[in-house]
Amino acid sequence: MGRRTVFLHVLWILGCIYQCLLGVWFCFCFFPPQNQDHYAVLGLGNIRYRATQKQIKAAHKSMVLKHHPDKRKAAGEQIGEGDNDYFTCITKAYEILSDPVKRRAFNSIDPTFDNSVPSKSEAKENFFEVFSPVFERNARWSNKKNVPKLGDMNSSFEEVDAFYSFWYNFDSWREFSYLDEEEKEKAECRDERRWIEKQNRAARALRKKEEMNRIRTLVDNAYSCDPRIKKFKEEEKAKKEAEKKAKVEAKRKEQEAKEKQRQAELEAARLAKEKEEEEVRQQALVAKKEKEIQKKAIKKERQKLRTTCKNWNYFSDNEADCVKMMEEVEKLCDRLELASLQCLNEALTSTTREGGKAAVVKQIEEINEQIRREKEEAEARMRQATKSSEKSSTGGGGGSKNWPEDDLQLLIKAVNLFPAGTNSRWEVIANYMNLHSATGIKRTAKDVINKAKSLQKLDPHQKDDINKKAFDKFKKEHGVVPQMDSAAPSERFEGSPLDSSPWTTEEQKLLEQALKTYPVNTPERWEKIAAAVPGRSKKDCMKRYKELVEMVKAKKAAQEQVMNATKVKK
Repeated sequence: MGRRTVFLHVLWILGCIYQCLLGVWFCFCFFPPQNQDHYAVLGLGNIRYRATQKQIKAAHKSMVLKHHPDKRKAAGEQIGEGDNDYFTCITKAYEILSDPVKRRAFNSIDPTFDNSVPSKSEAKENFFEVFSPVFERNARWSNKKNVPKLGDMNSSFEEVDAFYSFWYNFDSWREFSYLDEEEKEKAECRDERRWIEKQNRAARALRKKEEMNRIRTLVDNAYSCDPRIKKFKEEEKAKKEAEKKAKVEAKRKEQEAKEKQRQAELEAARLAKEKEEEEVRQQALVAKKEKEIQKKAIKKERQKLRTTCKNWNYFSDNEADCVKMMEEVEKLCDRLELASLQCLNEALTSTTREGGKAAVVKQIEEINEQIRREKEEAEARMRQATKSSEKSSTGGGGGSKNWPEDDLQLLIKAVNLFPAGTNSRWEVIANYMNLHSATGIKRTAKDVINKAKSLQKLDPHQKDDINKKAFDKFKKEHGVVPQMDSAAPSERFEGSPLDSSPWTTEEQKLLEQALKTYPVNTPERWEKIAAAVPGRSKKDCMKRYKELVEMVKAKKAAQEQVMNATKVKK
């Protein structure tokens, strides 16, 4: 083969390559694949993404038969040089739509899809007509099947909640790889391919973010305009208000029930108190009658004894002996009890004058012996008290300071006023005595403790003497005789000698509760307080209240002095 032939052959090959390159350039310049509607090219624009592979294949075949250059030439048509470009677009469209991956990428950026989002103002009057088609249109991008419908005004709360929960967590399969500006296959090396992939990923992520923002805006606009949401909120608010009213009503009924129960308890307590007072009154009447009967019986027996002795001239003919026997008979009348008087009168009735004299004399001797023993016991107690007082005054009971009876009584009162547990108890008691003592002697806490211990060691008779002296002093100062209880003097040593009926713990609690229940401005306050404390009258309650007030004031004053003294020492 000559050189000329080789040259022409090479030139022909270069011309063919040029023509191919020119056709490819023309097709991609005037019909770029990114802007080409492949469904329209194949004549499937009416069904688009719903077209099956069979329909796509049939449409491509029809287009090839109609627009293939060889077919057109055979039909006698004059084909220009640019007519081949349309056939290239048909081939490209079939290439994209026949591949499921490429077709999904193209469907993702469907150029005919309406991406618009209705505004809030557009849905004020016809919410369902505006938003329902938009949600149905965007439902094609969901990865999940069975996309919930928007519904209507009759939809339940559960249906509406499920709808918005689905769309707020919408999972879209839409991706934008079809819009990649550069293809990595065109890269000359691996680094360039990586760079192209990185640029494409960034562009896809940006478009994906914009798409999700569009969906979120659509859902937000629909939620804010949905009349059902407003209705549900109003129903929820009404439900809460109803529950709140029900709770208030239940609480009111409960309080009314408690008040009724309290009133019933108070009424029961009042009736019980009235019953108890009536029983006490009846018992007092019975006791009074018995006492009067006994008093009359004693008076009768005494008069009988006097008459009998007088009739026998007091068992003597000597006037001096008669007067002496008369005094002894009066002593018998004062000292003997009813049973003894009756026995003596019976003996005198059934005996002679001499036998009667012997019986009377014997009784007189027994009474005189009893009086003598009582006198000796009293003298012994006085000696013991004097000895103990001297011992305490010379020993540890306050050094050389004496303890008069007034101070002893004040100490007993202070010990009862400030019980065990009081802060700085003995200092408080000492200050209390220094404030209220009339002797002017200053006592220390040590003096008070020593004297209190010595008083505790006294026998009951000495305690009786102390209480008796306090009682006599009170009678002399006030000119009245306070009512004493039936307890023994030794039992009254620890408490107040004038307290006829001590307050129990339960009565004290009831009084404190009644004072809180009925404040100062309550009408007939003290009558109601007395009704709340069974067994106590209005006067008792008022007296106890004053005692408590004075006790609290005295405690505070004594404690403040102790605190002030402590601060001065520091």
